[in-house]
Amino acid sequence: MGYVFISGNCWTCGGLFTFNPVRVPSITDGSGVRQPICRNCIELANRMRMDKGMEPFPVPVDAYEACDENELQF
Repeated sequence: MGYVFISGNCWTCGGLFTFNPVRVPSITDGSGVRQPICRNCIELANRMRMDKGMEPFPVPVDAYEACDENELQF
């Protein structure tokens, strides 16, 4: 058994970070592709949403950790 994590750039700030490809918060871009959001940006977005009385975006506990390779679907 192995574990997988992805290194990529945050769609919001452009910073490089590692994440669980199955659970990372993401946004769908104009071409329909999921784009990952880093921890700092999603936390900032959630603070802004809560300040406006909105529900925060859910962030799985393991969103920024490696996932079991069996969770990947090809």
